[in-house]
Amino acid sequence: MIMNELEVAEMQRKIDEGILLAQERLIKRAKHDNLTLVVARNGQVVELSAEEL
Repeated sequence: MIMNELEVAEMQRKIDEGILLAQERLIKRAKHDNLTLVVARNGQVVELSAEEL
């Protein structure tokens, strides 16, 4: 099955929403458990407390 542009755009929107939801949940969990997260920021890999995000 080949998807048209509208279907591809809709799928991309759903993927983007899913990624944002997962990121929000990860940060919330890290804050709750007082953990740090390793992220890429300005081309550097840094370790941050969840409170800094």
